[in-house]
Amino acid sequence: MALTASTTHARKGLGHAVIVTLGMAATVGSALGFQYLGGYIPCAMCLLQREPYYYAIPVGILAMGALAFGMPAWIGRTLLILVGLMMLVGAGMGVYHAGVEWAFWEGPASCGGGAGVTTNAGSLLSDLNTVHGPSCTEAALRVLGLSFAGWNVIASVFLAAIAFIGAKKAA
Repeated sequence: MALTASTTHARKGLGHAVIVTLGMAATVGSALGFQYLGGYIPCAMCLLQREPYYYAIPVGILAMGALAFGMPAWIGRTLLILVGLMMLVGAGMGVYHAGVEWAFWEGPASCGGGAGVTTNAGSLLSDLNTVHGPSCTEAALRVLGLSFAGWNVIASVFLAAIAFIGAKKAA
């Protein structure tokens, strides 16, 4: 079977779909690793910044399938554009959170921090209602001057660019 021009373009877009999907999985996987292996408790805004990844990863997998199995190229392109847009939303959320950390603007009221964990196992149910994550105004860790939110901005913009380039190549 000879490859047509549209199949060749779709194959180029497939590589970008694979890279962006693996990149998104690695990024959110790193956040989960810092949480569960490193002991960094995420604040409410940190948890919200993961949602674009949770939605975009399945869309990226669909884009890979559409481009790999010869579906019309517009389907793969549309899915990659959706991934790119979701990553831009994630970048915007990261900018907002980083601005809150640097005190450029106020964060939401739900990010004020909260009580510590008690050691009384008998009060577990009441603790579920009173224990809150850390404040969104303080970065848990800074690497090269950037917090997790700042690194999320960089990762999200980079991943969005890969998705948009893939969509263009699949055209």
